[in-house]
Amino acid sequence: MTDVAGDPYDLVIIGAGPTGLFAAYYAGFRGLSMAVVDSLPEPGGQVTAMYPEKMIYDVGGFAEVRGRDLVEGLVKQAAPFKPKYLLGRKAEKLAPVAEGLELTLDGGETLRARAVLITAGIGEFTPRPLPAGDGWLGRGMVHFVPSLQAHAGQHVVVVGGGDSAFDWILALHPVAASVTLVHRRAKFRAAESIVRQARELGTRIITDAEVTRFVEAPDGTLEAVDVSIKGAGEERLPANAVVAALGFTADLGPIESWGLEISHRAITVDSTMATARERVYAAGDVAAYPGKVKLIATGFGEAATAVNNIAVALDPEAHLFPGHSSNAE
Repeated sequence: MTDVAGDPYDLVIIGAGPTGLFAAYYAGFRGLSMAVVDSLPEPGGQVTAMYPEKMIYDVGGFAEVRGRDLVEGLVKQAAPFKPKYLLGRKAEKLAPVAEGLELTLDGGETLRARAVLITAGIGEFTPRPLPAGDGWLGRGMVHFVPSLQAHAGQHVVVVGGGDSAFDWILALHPVAASVTLVHRRAKFRAAESIVRQARELGTRIITDAEVTRFVEAPDGTLEAVDVSIKGAGEERLPANAVVAALGFTADLGPIESWGLEISHRAITVDSTMATARERVYAAGDVAAYPGKVKLIATGFGEAATAVNNIAVALDPEAHLFPGHSSNAE
């Protein structure tokens, strides 16, 4: 094993979603050195991976903010404190050592920290597969849409019946040549209001149907998909891209073996955001307590609560109340 340059850190944050990024800012504000670990290759967590182009309406101070812009702002906010980002890296083991805690990453490297804050969201999420699209991921099929402009002028088929499927329809409609929804059932899991919006746009919605085949163009790109429609046989749809919005499965992965109290894929914490292990804290969607509401705004508050309590745990003479950020020079 090798040590990661720059440690030991006062705090290692596991998860680079909005809660983890705000925790990085707050740790810097409290004068703590920190590293941020995430299995995804970019900061932003689910926001970056699943809905970077989607507008978010319930973050304080913003009437609306695009997902990618929120992440960019959080990274910029933390930047003056120079967090060490270890992205595309998976946290595997957590063990006590004389200096505090030792975190082992999937490549065998280790980090030492005086405290750990887990902000892992829902954990590792794996998109549910579209059988007909086997071998097409990245060649015409995607599960999420990182850039709407990548689909400008394309014929896009969205597969699924949940909120995400309809979100992509509404987002892609202004830029794509056409957008068609294919869903295997007659009823949708999505909210009626968003289904109505899609219908009002004139989106073609095909129900009781399944995509059975991806059709390759002579140049190797995707040109169409075959759809089997109950009671109506087969139909070929033009398709330069398929968005397989079939939901995902999630689990906490190795975190479940770290000796924490876990229920329903969430870590039990107290009012200081402390877990059952000394100097291990959790915040955001991964943290659980009675009355918990899973919102980005909630995660921001929990991150501040956790970091301020960590600061006191590391230095008992420190004040829990950090002072007002507007007074910081």
